[in-house]
Amino acid sequence: MVGAEALDTKRRLKRAGERPNWSYRDPNPGGIPFEAPFHPSEIAHEVFQAWLTFAARDIARRARLGLEPELYRRQIGELFAPMTHTAANNPNAWFPQVRSAADLVDVTAENRLVGYPYTKRTVAFMDVDMSAAVIIASHEAADRLGVPQDRRVYLRGSSYATDAVYLAEHPDLSRSEAMSTAFGSALQQADVSIEKIDHLDLYSCFASSVHFAADALGIDLVSADRSLTVTGGLPYAGGPASNYLSHSIAAMVDVLRTDPGSFGLVSGVGMHMTKHIAAVYCTEPSSAAGEPAVEPAGPQAAQAAPTALPLVDSYSGPATIATYSVVHGRDGSAQWGLLVVDLPQGAGRAYGRVEEAGFLARLEAEEMVGAEVRMTAQNDRNLATSA
Repeated sequence: MVGAEALDTKRRLKRAGERPNWSYRDPNPGGIPFEAPFHPSEIAHEVFQAWLTFAARDIARRARLGLEPELYRRQIGELFAPMTHTAANNPNAWFPQVRSAADLVDVTAENRLVGYPYTKRTVAFMDVDMSAAVIIASHEAADRLGVPQDRRVYLRGSSYATDAVYLAEHPDLSRSEAMSTAFGSALQQADVSIEKIDHLDLYSCFASSVHFAADALGIDLVSADRSLTVTGGLPYAGGPASNYLSHSIAAMVDVLRTDPGSFGLVSGVGMHMTKHIAAVYCTEPSSAAGEPAVEPAGPQAAQAAPTALPLVDSYSGPATIATYSVVHGRDGSAQWGLLVVDLPQGAGRAYGRVEEAGFLARLEAEEMVGAEVRMTAQNDRNLATSA
């Protein structure tokens, strides 16, 4: 299984006004095959970028935990700083540089806010030239090919689960039910608990994906002293678009080979915190020593998406902020804010847009989850103002 991305090369050629002379170009390229179309309200409110939706999920978690906004932002730096050490020791990392927690979250000209509370150095970096490959074989084929036992790593359990498709539809914006289910199923198949997992590579496109995974696994990020990545994470090792998990699995294989008998857990997140996969690996098969291991049929679909909340396109009236984020421009200035709001009497959710400078400042200075706002439907958008 081979995967590769050359987005850095493509970007540099585009800046030079050139096109890559690559073979096998599809003569009839179609659109991106999304499993679900963009929601009309998400189009109207520009809910496209993952750094925006993942940031909103993190703010919902912050509110649930009752943490002060600035403290939580600092904790994001503390979460990611150890990953830079792993990346610095990874010969394949795109940014093999150690950075402090402050380096990652302090806002500077070189490290602007992208989508509050995320800075440039705390988001996945996709424009890389990276490739990875793994060789997959049955137990019998490995024997026939003479693969040494100490080079074999077995898939002991894997699972896949999905959440609601659209951001505002998630009943609980502060955690992922599907992520918990995927982890639980994979660990159950492997017949191990999280305490028996020696090595982790939690998908780290943004802090919320790591936060949600830790919550689902019962890992206390404040007190636990364990590495959360074997690569260095998507912001530092590199986040090669649709191919990061190839690097994650390949790196985990290398780690497990040097620690025979240990267990490793790899996780993946797709779309806007919608798709979740977990896999447990070990150098020992699940069956008795010397007997062929049972070949997994593939990731087990552990759960369908939970019931989604109604998403209302157009709404005028009072509402309560469920979560939010603020979009920043390349000059660092706050451009506009995205709200996800709860409608009165359990009528569902809606998106809102904040453009007033004073309100934007409050969104970044205070905890605004739970605050009342006034929504006004105007030109396909719901404009939000302080109540």
